[in-house]
Amino acid sequence: MALSVIRWGIPSLRGLSGRFLSSPTPILRPQVATIVSKTLRDKDYTRPKPYPYKTSNYGFLQAVFDKTTHRFDENSKIIVVDGPIAAGKTAFAKEIADELDMLYVPEANMDMYYINSYGYDLRQLDDRLPESTKSFDEKNFHQDPTHLNAAGFQFQMFRIRLEQYIDTLAHVLSTGQGVVMDRSVYSDFVFVEAMRKFGFLSKAAQSLYYECKKSTVPELLRPHLVIYLDVPVDIVLKQIKERNLPHEVNSKVYSPEFLSFMENVYKNKFLKEMSVHSELLLYDWSEKGEPEIVVEDIERINFDFDKNDPKMADWRKDDEWDWCETRMKYTKLKRVIMQWMNVPGINVPELLVEGQDVKIYNDVVYSAPGMRYAKGFNKDMGDKFIATKVRFET
Repeated sequence: MALSVIRWGIPSLRGLSGRFLSSPTPILRPQVATIVSKTLRDKDYTRPKPYPYKTSNYGFLQAVFDKTTHRFDENSKIIVVDGPIAAGKTAFAKEIADELDMLYVPEANMDMYYINSYGYDLRQLDDRLPESTKSFDEKNFHQDPTHLNAAGFQFQMFRIRLEQYIDTLAHVLSTGQGVVMDRSVYSDFVFVEAMRKFGFLSKAAQSLYYECKKSTVPELLRPHLVIYLDVPVDIVLKQIKERNLPHEVNSKVYSPEFLSFMENVYKNKFLKEMSVHSELLLYDWSEKGEPEIVVEDIERINFDFDKNDPKMADWRKDDEWDWCETRMKYTKLKRVIMQWMNVPGINVPELLVEGQDVKIYNDVVYSAPGMRYAKGFNKDMGDKFIATKVRFET
């Protein structure tokens, strides 16, 4: 397995002791320059009790009594695993997450949009919807990448990845547990560039995409580490056939030319952009490799938090309250960032839906099981004690 590492600074294993990390005292504890595996962590280490950010509001009052950095330890970091389709990212990311005692976050997909909180798949409603509002997911895109709804599909994938990354930040700041992500919002533009190049996305849609990205992504804290699994196009095509997913094998998208263009954008734009603020590990994953060796490489990285270095600059805060405000931004105020996606696209016809079609969509979708009210407030789905519940927006 060949290894190419892009990083600056001398590798170090300096960090905080397990005894210090387990201290419940809410003092300012800035980010640590190392990551450690479970085998090297103090056997008596216990992570502080996580804050239930998914079910409880975190605002000014909560921040007064529940500070943020006392939960940080060596592994309170975000690792993104990226690379071409069928590279083996999922299995690799899961194993890395387990070795580092981090949360694994799966790759974004349209099931996350179409299957609601009660498990009802909204794609079942397609026969009652006009063409402009019918579902359009990964399978549809591979069958007909020039379809009118292809642009909407890509924008929705961006929304899912954006929300996923905001939730990842909320998790790290509210629990102290690190996260390993299978792709992220930062590489989403690679697909946009490829779709535009091969005529699956109009220039107007591409421009609108970058307006949405400009309004939202700069509000995030970039990942500490990006791991790129490099696989040549010919092997990618072979592995697509081997895993034998019909929509991929018969895809009208995954041509050698399309995959080669994506590889070029990944290496010449994405990795260069990420290297300014994040550490990078690049591996030749043509014949797979050993995740244990990657963990050892991760442990050698010095995540230097020097104030004069642009790397990790997102993760340097002046004081404890600054950390608490950042945490509020990704929990209580999450909806604000998501709303910045709503850049008017009046010059992008494929993203516009006629009023009568919108009405039909609303009438059909919001009468479906579990769609009339927010999760926990639908009596028809068995929700109880509705009158005593309070819902907070995120």
